[in-house]
Amino acid sequence: MGGRSGPRYQGRITTWKDEQGFGFITPNGGGPPVFVHVKSFAGRGRRPGENDLVTYELSANDKGQPRAGNVAFVRAPAARRRSADSPGRAPAVAAVAFLLLLALSVLAGKMPAPVLYFYLGASAVTLVAYRLDKSAARSNRWRTRESTLHLFSLLGGWPGALIAQHSFRHKSSKLSFRQVFWLTVAANCGALAWLASAFR
Repeated sequence: MGGRSGPRYQGRITTWKDEQGFGFITPNGGGPPVFVHVKSFAGRGRRPGENDLVTYELSANDKGQPRAGNVAFVRAPAARRRSADSPGRAPAVAAVAFLLLLALSVLAGKMPAPVLYFYLGASAVTLVAYRLDKSAARSNRWRTRESTLHLFSLLGGWPGALIAQHSFRHKSSKLSFRQVFWLTVAANCGALAWLASAFR
């Protein structure tokens, strides 16, 4: 028979720095935070995030500080409700609808054609940026800064960002990122509304 693994503990990820690939687990029942690295997860199918329930084996680093190993997600039926953590497909549908309405505005002469081309190009660039960042997250390569992704959205790539968030399941459940993202959408739409009024 093979060697038996050590006792397992359960806790919740209360701090997670996705770009650096590490965070801290707060154990159930209290105790000091436990350091966890993305490479310590047994299953690499999905990216960890704050509020994820996990089980882990406990060890220590060279300084005697607690460190989690062989980490696994807790798959409780009610623990992961995408309706609460993720907006679903509605925003992606809205992004496509926005681009179609913009195309109709160009055909009706209410908006200059270069505006449509700019949004399409910016959306394509942003979608590719999300895809590359998702790939980098899975393979622990250098990540694209969140500020860069927000800049792409602010400059008109937000429809592509919405499509990417839904298609790649990337940056769609991190609340702090989504809050800033929607501010960039509002700012961009405000600028577009001003341009539309000036074009009339």
